[in-house]
Amino acid sequence: MTADDAVTRDRRRERGTLAARWRSHLLSTLSGRDDGRPEWVGDMVTGDDVGFFGPGSAAWAVHGGMATMVAGIRALLMQTLHPGAMAGVHDWSRYREDPLGRLSGTIRWLVTVTFADTTIARRESGRVARFHERVRGTYTDASGVERAYQAGDPELLSWVHVVFTDAFLASHTLWDAPIPGGADAYVREWTVAGDLIGVPNPPRSAAELHEQLEGFRRAGTLVSDERVAEAVRFIRRPPLARGMMPAYRVMFAGAVASLPREYRRLLGLRRSPLPVIWATGRVLAVVRWFMGSASSSEDAAMTRVRRLEAEGKATEPAASV
Repeated sequence: MTADDAVTRDRRRERGTLAARWRSHLLSTLSGRDDGRPEWVGDMVTGDDVGFFGPGSAAWAVHGGMATMVAGIRALLMQTLHPGAMAGVHDWSRYREDPLGRLSGTIRWLVTVTFADTTIARRESGRVARFHERVRGTYTDASGVERAYQAGDPELLSWVHVVFTDAFLASHTLWDAPIPGGADAYVREWTVAGDLIGVPNPPRSAAELHEQLEGFRRAGTLVSDERVAEAVRFIRRPPLARGMMPAYRVMFAGAVASLPREYRRLLGLRRSPLPVIWATGRVLAVVRWFMGSASSSEDAAMTRVRRLEAEGKATEPAASV
C-alpha cells in the first residue's frame, strides 16, 4: 500500500466515523433512541389492515420524506402565533426542560396515524385527545380580552391542524419529489387526522387550506408578543448536539425563507439573503444519504402490508373507501 493509499483510507475512515456520529445524533433527536427505532414503531408491524393511507398514498410520500425535518420547524414557528396555542405550550409543555421529548411525542402521533393500521391510529389519536382534555387555562387574545381555553377547543384544533398541514405540504413541495395526486390529494387525505382528533371542517383541498390559514390572519386572531419571541429564540437555537447545529441552522433558515412574508413579519424574522432554499436541499440530501431512503416506520408498515397480502387480507386503505 502506498502512502497515498493510506491517506485515502484514513480519510474515508474519518468520514465514516463522522457520518456515523452525526447519524446517531440525528436518530436520537428524532426518535429518542440511537437506532432510530422507538418502541412504538414495532406496533406498525402488527394490525389487520393496510391503514388509513397505504403505499403510494400522498400521506406516505409526504410524511416519509426528508423535508419533514424542515416542516417541523416551520410548523412550530407558525403555531406560536395563536395566543391560545402559545398559552398551552407555555403553561403545559416541558419544551424547555425536555424539548426532544415534546418533539418525539408529536412525531409519534403523526407517524402512527400515517403508517399504522387503523386500530392503532385511532388508539394513538385517543391518547392525544385525552391529553388535550387536561390542557386548559386562560390567555389574552389579540383584542386584550382574557379568554379561557382548552387544548381541544375547535379553534385551537383547527389552527394546529392547518399550520401543520400547510408546513408539511409547503416543505415537501420545495424539497422533495412530486406528491402522488398532487397537493390536493395530500390535504384531502390528511383530513383523516383532523377527523380523528375532532378538528371541525378540516380543509379538503390546497385552496381550502390556504383560505383557512389566511382566515386566522385576516380575522386579527394572531398575536406577536414577547412570549412568541421567546419561543422563536428557543426554536432558533434548541439544545441539540453541537455537531448537528450547522445543519440545523441551515434548515431553520430554509424554514423561515419558505414562510410568506406576512408571517415572517409577525414572527420578527427576516429571510436570509443567502441561497438558503438551495442550501437546505443540499443538507436534506446529505441527511438522506446518512439515513437511507425509507423511514423505519415506513419499513415496518410495509412489513405489515406484505404480511396481509401473503395472507390474502390486504384491502384498500381506509381513507380511500
